[in-house]
Amino acid sequence: MSTMGGLSQMKLAVNFLTIGLVILSLPCGSYTEIPPKPPGSVTVLPPVKPAGGPQAFPDAENSNLPVFTMDYARIQVPFEVTLWVLLASFAKIGFHVYHKITFWVPESCLLISIGLIVGAIMHSVHEEPPAVLSYNVFFLFMLPPIVLESGYFMPTRPFFENVGTVLWFAVVGTLWNSIGIGMSLYAVCQIEAFEVQDINLQENMLFAAIISAVDPVAVLSVFEDVSVNEQLYIVVFGECLFNDAVTVVLYNMFIFVADMPVVEPVDVFLGVARFFVVGLGGMGFGVIFGFVASFTTRFTSNVREIEPLFIFMYSYLAYLVAELFSISSIMAIVTCALTMKYYVEENVSQRSCTTIRHVVKMLGTISETLIFFFLGVVTITTEHEWNWGYIMFTLLLALVWRGLGVLVLTQIINPFRTIPFNFKDQFILGYGGLRGAISFALVFTLPDSIGRKKLFLTTTICMIMFTVFIQGISIRPLIEFINVRRTNRNLETINVEIHSRLIEHTIAGVEDLCGQWSHYYWKDKFLKFNNRILRKILIRDNRAESSIVALYKKLELQNAMEILDTVSGDINAGSSIVSLQYVYPLSPSSSCSLSLSLYFALSLILLLSLSLACSPSLSLSLVLSLTLSCSLFFMCHTHGIPRLSANEHSGLEPPRL
Repeated sequence: MSTMGGLSQMKLAVNFLTIGLVILSLPCGSYTEIPPKPPGSVTVLPPVKPAGGPQAFPDAENSNLPVFTMDYARIQVPFEVTLWVLLASFAKIGFHVYHKITFWVPESCLLISIGLIVGAIMHSVHEEPPAVLSYNVFFLFMLPPIVLESGYFMPTRPFFENVGTVLWFAVVGTLWNSIGIGMSLYAVCQIEAFEVQDINLQENMLFAAIISAVDPVAVLSVFEDVSVNEQLYIVVFGECLFNDAVTVVLYNMFIFVADMPVVEPVDVFLGVARFFVVGLGGMGFGVIFGFVASFTTRFTSNVREIEPLFIFMYSYLAYLVAELFSISSIMAIVTCALTMKYYVEENVSQRSCTTIRHVVKMLGTISETLIFFFLGVVTITTEHEWNWGYIMFTLLLALVWRGLGVLVLTQIINPFRTIPFNFKDQFILGYGGLRGAISFALVFTLPDSIGRKKLFLTTTICMIMFTVFIQGISIRPLIEFINVRRTNRNLETINVEIHSRLIEHTIAGVEDLCGQWSHYYWKDKFLKFNNRILRKILIRDNRAESSIVALYKKLELQNAMEILDTVSGDINAGSSIVSLQYVYPLSPSSSCSLSLSLYFALSLILLLSLSLACSPSLSLSLVLSLTLSCSLFFMCHTHGIPRLSANEHSGLEPPRL
């Protein structure tokens, strides 16, 4: 009985298992009663698969592993930015192949010209320029390297000797130009014939602040070539730097004021107070971060490879923190660079110092090159609003207020200067007020709430074109013609240093006895405070070093770097050329021709292969720019490249003692 019961239970389990398998094998779905087929309906038979013919419902093909794929959308932005940087860099190389071009024509003019050509090609093929210049891109990524380069390479000693004059022209001069041009343009807008009555006073002041930003890069390069006097050079250099800071502060303030329907007197008072708070706050942040960076480099003797990183990170952090609190970020990064340069270079190694200088120069040059290049492209591809009356009056008023400002401010500051500016210096100061990258970037990033943004953009581009091409090209002949005072800024000898220090100590002592404290007195007090306190905190080896010993080390290092850059390089190159002459005799010009020809051929192949994936217009632009570079090369090959002979190499002077 137990056996029969066990068999029955086993059969029952097998039946349940069979029923479950049948249910699982049925197709998924809801099982309801099938309705009866209506009479007269047509029964649809399933399609019959023909033998060897096309199938009405083909079977899904198995997907195989792809051998080659391309995802352009993923790398589009960095890819196009890299191509634009390469295009501008190749154009820059082409300019310097034939040195006489950049001698007479400023590099900014040539970059704008190439940009105009590229923009014309893009416009002809109906290609929109990439949006590489936005408000955040400019203020957070492109402006900091430009300002850091200017602040880091500013001559420290001449700057502090003329700091009062520099700030006088940068702050008061910028306010003079902004207020004067803005009020005058508002009066011009009241003329009904020009049809610009809708531009109110706030927008005119905003536009005047934008075009008051001077950018005398071309002028400074001419000053270096002809060796104008040091006072004129440092005032133009410092005014350019701090003028940008004042302009950006005014720009941000007038952007806020432009949206206000009515400006109350209390708003004017708050604006003036904010101007000083923003400027002084930026200087304070810069000094703090400069001291922190200097203190950090005290402990990097065992990790030399990351020393340059602290310089870039702390300076950029000073800029970002200033932007966070809406204070002058330009003043922050400038003062941070000035502070770091004095202390950091004594802590870091010489290799790190060289790396910092080269990287800072490279980043600043790339940013400024891209802005000038993009200026030429935007001039052609952007829709403009032309108003000849407003444009011509802007050009006229900018020149008039710049000239009047230099004359008036110089007459006020000259009695307080040891070496006053004469009329020739004043003329060059007024004539050298070129507009450039900062003005274009500020007007291009104006918000769309400004009704006449297109007119402001067109007028600013005309202003930049006029000053860069007309004034920038003619500044060298004018300096030669009126015979501006010259000086030998490279005359750094220990004899001069000894006498300079003696005179400074004597004047500081006389001022202390007379009770009339000038900058010599305060400089002497700062040096004592620096040697007793600051150097012990910020510098690893805090022993005070004499300026004479420091100058001797500087001259020795400079002489060694000149030997490495000239003699060693030419010796290596010369040995290779001599060894090649036994196989196939090549003259220096023919070897230069061959290497440059290979360079242009490889560059053309590389950039064309990269740009074809991007857009046809960019390919045409690259071809045209490289064609211009090749033509410049052939001009260079025709006229010859000046080379130093072996006798000239051997004539390098030792440090001047």
